[in-house]
Amino acid sequence: MSKKKKIYMAGVGGMLGEAFYKTFKNAYELKCTDIDVNEKWLKYLDFRNFEDYRKDVKKFKPDYLFHIGAFTDLEYCETHPDETYLTNTISVENAVCIANELELPLLYISTAGIFDGGKDTYDDWDIPNPLGHYARSKYAGELFVTQNCIRYLVCRAGWMMGGGPAKDKKFVQKIMQQIKNGKKELFIVDDKLGTPTYTHDFAKNVKLLLEKEYWGLYNMVCEGITSRLDVAKELVKILKLDKEVKVTPVPSDYFKETYFAARPPSERLIDKKLELRNVNIMRDWKVCLEEYLKGYYQNYLKNK
Repeated sequence: MSKKKKIYMAGVGGMLGEAFYKTFKNAYELKCTDIDVNEKWLKYLDFRNFEDYRKDVKKFKPDYLFHIGAFTDLEYCETHPDETYLTNTISVENAVCIANELELPLLYISTAGIFDGGKDTYDDWDIPNPLGHYARSKYAGELFVTQNCIRYLVCRAGWMMGGGPAKDKKFVQKIMQQIKNGKKELFIVDDKLGTPTYTHDFAKNVKLLLEKEYWGLYNMVCEGITSRLDVAKELVKILKLDKEVKVTPVPSDYFKETYFAARPPSERLIDKKLELRNVNIMRDWKVCLEEYLKGYYQNYLKNK
């Protein structure tokens, strides 16, 4: 019986990390770390500390290094730029140095947010033009990996959904929280286009690329381009609340005081490279949204 290969996963305490742990735990030996030790399978590590990061990875002797964590709250990133670049960029440089020294393939997670929204859709070869500190910090990390790492996977995610009430800090959870709080009218922006990304599909597609050793940069989002408004309407429909909860379209300016960070009007990605390599296993966003809600929110709205 062959020995399991080992993966060091850094920054996996969030919604995406949970999916990576569940996807890889049976086939690989894992060391999972984060600054927020919120699961029994997590150990503490701050990957912004180069010496601690390097020492911990070397001690584990992995076959792969996954650098997952990042600050993704755009408003926090705009008001805390130094912390943002330390977490989203410098830590990635740490990972590249460690991966190259130990001759490890490196996984880095990038984002659709690195584009400026001037186009309706973006394939893997479109040139990014980041708008704010979050996008700039993530694109700087992407560039450092692609220009300096020996073997790498850079996978760009879209509007992330996963993790459930405990870990999802994104759009779906914010909508679910409003419904749980008894809101009968949801005000949703009608001028933001994008592509959802289900964390579990994302992790499974990364696993496929890793095992085929198809190194490189990939867009990796669910099938079916959409909008914030469409996602909200579909969510209410799946919950069978479309007769009770009204979805009202509003412009982004409606939330300008809360969401003041620059956001591109379109973050729609196309998984062109995955398709050309015949390794695109990302499902339609509506299928994934329904699976996500049924899997993570089954009892969430009871006694609301």
